[in-house]
Amino acid sequence: MTTLARSNRVRRTWWTDAVDAAGCTAYTVYNRMMLPASFGGTDVDCAHLKRAVQVWDVACERQVVIAGHDADALMQRLTPRDLSRVRPGRCAYVPICKNDGGMLNDPVAMRVAEDEWWVSLADGELRLWIEGMAAAGGYSVRVFEAETQPLAVQGPLANELTGRVFGAAVRDLPFFGFGRYDFDGIAMIVSRTGYSKQGGFEIFVEEERLAMPLWDALFAVGADLEVRAGCPNLVERIEGGMLSYGNDMTDAETPFEVGLDKYVQRYDCIGGAALKRHVSDRRLMAVEMEGPVPVCDRRWPVMDGERRAGHVTSAADSIEFGCGVAIGMIDRDWAPGAAVTVETQDGPRPARLRENFWA
Repeated sequence: MTTLARSNRVRRTWWTDAVDAAGCTAYTVYNRMMLPASFGGTDVDCAHLKRAVQVWDVACERQVVIAGHDADALMQRLTPRDLSRVRPGRCAYVPICKNDGGMLNDPVAMRVAEDEWWVSLADGELRLWIEGMAAAGGYSVRVFEAETQPLAVQGPLANELTGRVFGAAVRDLPFFGFGRYDFDGIAMIVSRTGYSKQGGFEIFVEEERLAMPLWDALFAVGADLEVRAGCPNLVERIEGGMLSYGNDMTDAETPFEVGLDKYVQRYDCIGGAALKRHVSDRRLMAVEMEGPVPVCDRRWPVMDGERRAGHVTSAADSIEFGCGVAIGMIDRDWAPGAAVTVETQDGPRPARLRENFWA
């Protein structure tokens, strides 16, 4: 089996040693950092995530800070989502497009203060784009990568575990809200966000000296909750229709093609003119496959006889639903319920297009 060759080009996190000790069996690379990808196996990890609570090293979610007099103006210029109602203490999911309307990234942005945003990056070099737009537009801002590493707590028992460490008040955070909560005399930003359908929190650690004490505290008080180290789970995210930038969308797709229509609310942004003209002839859909499903490390053609209906972008076997679960970019000529064939590297798999995702 091949392994990840570690080097200084792929950055460690403040928790890499702890993640190794917790039994991580695979890493991927995300924003040039190590991101755990498996512990007990994708299926085992998925079942535990749905039942209990996990602590995830998601330091790869790099935080790009936009701060200064024109921070709000630049942030609004970057996205078609209307941010006028996003107040300090709130987060917003913000598709960011290039000039032709193609998706550059789909981060979550936190409005930390009146003149400051933190942009939590999906995989990609968005910081350089933001710096370029700030310079070209003459915006009075500073753009830089914060010395901050997030730790996620995800799963149905995340509320209980996080409350034990940060106090009961953290349990009252609304979805996509955040605040500062005390840990060992330090006020840490905790947000009601995370990359799973199970719910949970993300904790933004701003000093390396606090990283392992926080990790140890979460495990010390969570033994009776079956707390484990975990990571974003391929099966769980596909079942829930959660998209992965670089897999399910790239700069070749627009928000309309990846189901983000509701976030295109204004056109005075970069790419706005192209989005206003755009007519979508394809869209992402759930695709139910017969298993077993091989590793989806390339785009698989979706065929209807001799006609190509689209391609699969992500896929995995789901024990809970007893089938292969997949996300596909499908031409609008094909409707839910259509029988198709997915051409994998291990041979064809019968499949069916679905109206909705599984969870």
